[in-house]
Amino acid sequence: MNAAWAVHWHHDAVWEDDFLLLYSAAYGRYLAATDAPAPRGGRGRRVVQRNHDHPEFEAMFWYAALSESGDEVCLHHFHGGSLRANTTYPYLRWTNSISVDDTGNVTTMMHWVVEDIPAREGMPPLPPPTGLPFAAAMWRWRVIQYVWPNVVDRGSFLFWGRSVFHLRDELARRLAIDVSDLVMCFRTDAGRVTPLLVDLPRNHETLVISVVIVGTPG
Repeated sequence: MNAAWAVHWHHDAVWEDDFLLLYSAAYGRYLAATDAPAPRGGRGRRVVQRNHDHPEFEAMFWYAALSESGDEVCLHHFHGGSLRANTTYPYLRWTNSISVDDTGNVTTMMHWVVEDIPAREGMPPLPPPTGLPFAAAMWRWRVIQYVWPNVVDRGSFLFWGRSVFHLRDELARRLAIDVSDLVMCFRTDAGRVTPLLVDLPRNHETLVISVVIVGTPG
């Protein structure tokens, strides 16, 4: 789900041009480039996810262009540069990141394969719980607020860690419902209700969850 993006077509009246907005299926935010330097191990400028109503709206503008082979695309940013993958050594996942680098340094790390994701009937499986790294020993508690609109029930509790698998178990226990019937959703600032299908972000912000039961219309 972290690699799934909805492509929104945006016509901008100010610039009188068409742009792509990339909407994350995992966190309900849009891919944006910043002026800050890329994190250690990256090249060029930092890339982040932002809400649709962020004042720097143009930071979310992208163009797509076919690569020379015609099998991949390059994603060029409105303020210059192209989206690239960074890794200090192939297949070391913990060093992987993305950034926006000078288009004059075009390499295959700027070539992206686009794959269509067909609609599916059921919910994708949640990522299984994994062992926590040593740094997690310093992890802080996060406040989880939940609301169950159909039964007018709401509450909050403290949750430790990032595992969405464990979070669903804990919420089902508190609500006394079968874990297989529970779908956790969150509402983005744009008002969209998005299923929570990935581990929680690395920040410690309060997370508000809407409780949905499998089979509920809409």
